[in-house]
Amino acid sequence: MKENELKKFSKVAINSGSEIHGTGLNRTDAKGYFGRRKNVHTIAKNAVEKGLQYAYRDRKNKKRSFRALWIQRINAGARSYGMSYSKFIGKIHANGIELNRKVLADLAMNHPNAFKAVVDKVK
Repeated sequence: MKENELKKFSKVAINSGSEIHGTGLNRTDAKGYFGRRKNVHTIAKNAVEKGLQYAYRDRKNKKRSFRALWIQRINAGARSYGMSYSKFIGKIHANGIELNRKVLADLAMNHPNAFKAVVDKVK
């Protein structure tokens, strides 16, 4: 069809069949999946929805994992100066030092002199 002939049908909805109805998802969201998970409508819809569930869950788990990693790094740094993690964090809060665990872990790992200064201040 020519371009001006298509304008006659502009109010007609053209559905390519790729939308997963009611979800706002397309079958192209299943691109890269293996076998029927990419080209059978129902299975593709289920696979995409399950993938979104995993993505939602793992965004929360990522925060947990990083917090655990920071705690391990702070603990290792604090123990090298003769203090446990729990005592170190308790003294940090008691002295009103407002450094979060992410920053403290970075200091312990990459800037040991700065971390030592923090430890000396809370002792």
